[in-house]
Amino acid sequence: MEDTRWKRFKLCGDYQVDMRSLYLAWSTSAGLEKWFLRKADFFTVPQRLRTADEQIAKEDTYTWYWHGYHNDVVQHGRILEANGQDFLKFSFTGDSIVSINLSTRNGLTITELEQTDIPQESDPTKNLLVQCQASWTFYLANLKSVMEGGKDLRNKRVELTSCFK
Repeated sequence: MEDTRWKRFKLCGDYQVDMRSLYLAWSTSAGLEKWFLRKADFFTVPQRLRTADEQIAKEDTYTWYWHGYHNDVVQHGRILEANGQDFLKFSFTGDSIVSINLSTRNGLTITELEQTDIPQESDPTKNLLVQCQASWTFYLANLKSVMEGGKDLRNKRVELTSCFK
């Protein structure tokens, strides 16, 4: 039987914000750029660039740029699902898949992030599960900070990138 412990993980966060606002934070360029990315470009199937506040849709492609890195560090992928309300799924690093499921409980909006199909590495310094899990933990905390209080915790200085490697 195959060991799948290093191929997937799940993280959850609770937010004192309405589900619609949280969904838009995940599903628009403007939303993602507030807490996650320096620049998020989404393209429709005919390769039209979506506007900053336009929601993503299934089969869109994306090009993402990170704060703290030059433009040669870029993430390309595809939106696999987006229901416009509480669920989206996209391809990510190493051909893995990230699913975002939103729900409400006890007056809070819950974000459940699951990353699956993570390729295993023989070199522990390239362990994608550990790198992604640590990064997503930070970004979910930053999402909470930005959505609930307005404070952005990201490093936005390219000259400090080496401090975080």
